Amino acid sequence: MTDNKTPKEIVEYLDEYIIGQDKAKKAIAIALRNRYRRMQLPKDIQEEIVPKNILMIGNTGVGKTEISRRMAKILGLPFIKVEASKYTEVGFVGRDVESMVRDLVNASMNLVKNEYRDKNTDKIDSYIIDKIVKSIIPPLPNTANETKKEEYKISFDKMTKKVKDGSVDHLEVEIEIIEAPLNPLPLPNIGIIELLPKQQKTKKIKTSVKEAKELLKNEAIENITNIDEIKTEALKRAEESGIIFIDEIDKTATDQNQSKQNPNKEGVQRDLLPIVEGSIVETKYGSIKTDYILFIAAGAFAFSKPSDLIPELQGRFPIRVELDSLSEEDLYKILIQTKNSIIKQYKLLLETEGIKLEFSDDALRAIAKFAFLANEKTEDIGARRLHTIVEKVLEDISFDAPNIDDKNINITQKEIEEKLNSIIQNADTTRYIL
Repeated sequence: MTDNKTPKEIVEYLDEYIIGQDKAKKAIAIALRNRYRRMQLPKDIQEEIVPKNILMIGNTGVGKTEISRRMAKILGLPFIKVEASKYTEVGFVGRDVESMVRDLVNASMNLVKNEYRDKNTDKIDSYIIDKIVKSIIPPLPNTANETKKEEYKISFDKMTKKVKDGSVDHLEVEIEIIEAPLNPLPLPNIGIIELLPKQQKTKKIKTSVKEAKELLKNEAIENITNIDEIKTEALKRAEESGIIFIDEIDKTATDQNQSKQNPNKEGVQRDLLPIVEGSIVETKYGSIKTDYILFIAAGAFAFSKPSDLIPELQGRFPIRVELDSLSEEDLYKILIQTKNSIIKQYKLLLETEGIKLEFSDDALRAIAKFAFLANEKTEDIGARRLHTIVEKVLEDISFDAPNIDDKNINITQKEIEEKLNSIIQNADTTRYIL
């Protein structure tokens, strides 16, 4: 784990982005702190302590995914979100559950690669610049005399400076790059294709100096850093501090009246069980144990209940948190209190066209009210309804922005009501428009 933030500090960070849901934030913060505590214990005790997986229950748009994603981001942890409904029971065509572990390792690999890249920025830049300069001024033959070598060094240093400061970014150069291999289509439920070694091929391409700097980045990282060291660290990070968020777990629940033969139902749960319990999964970077991965499952459970999951799987999610539906006041706070709120985003977007957009407090409360009413009248999609409402309100302004003369625009409660009143009152229209 890259950080040892206290539960209180984690909750305070989450409060900047998510309104309410204190129980869920607290459960997540404790789960993360326990992982840090575990790493402070002797190795033999560590092996006995496994994460307490969490089951989040609540409607869409109330913050389940956002809580998990944000807390993984603040601590720099490998994190992936998957949808349980995308997986199928072994024997059916579709993704197998083990692929989620491979996805986690890939996410961990990218995370560690980025960290190594940031630590070795100067070396990576030097490698790229050196290769580009050599493509512009090819090295002299070994038989060159000392005078030629001295002249070459002066020219090389001058060109290095120009490539570095960007003054020759427009020049066309021919560089040799490693060609990305074409991956064969994976067979259903079989990850072995991923394990096959991939032969690296190179090819020469003509491109601008500016584009060459980007194309050579991956090659530079692999040449400057120890790729085996990165793989080892990535596997360790995924194993010890990885988080897999399994959304729509409720769609795999089967009640007494449903067919047991549905490949997206009980069969998926039984395939998921050994992964959550702890097993070894082969990836292209090596083997990984899933015993210490933290699994967070989530679902609305509108047409089923947690007890409809198979008992063995239920037992693997001992911590259960119910998230509250968002009230009108919650929706208002999301508009004004959250960091980088949707209102701030739209203001910044329109600012690029010279538009200075302002909302009165009454207008913001009206948006929250209409979002709440729309959620009540149709499907409750939580805070996502705010995006739909605000997009509808700003539709004409966004379209005409480049041609608007008066760049100062103030949105009032009256304008919100004129735009949305008739839509909200008509339930059928609400269903299709909002």
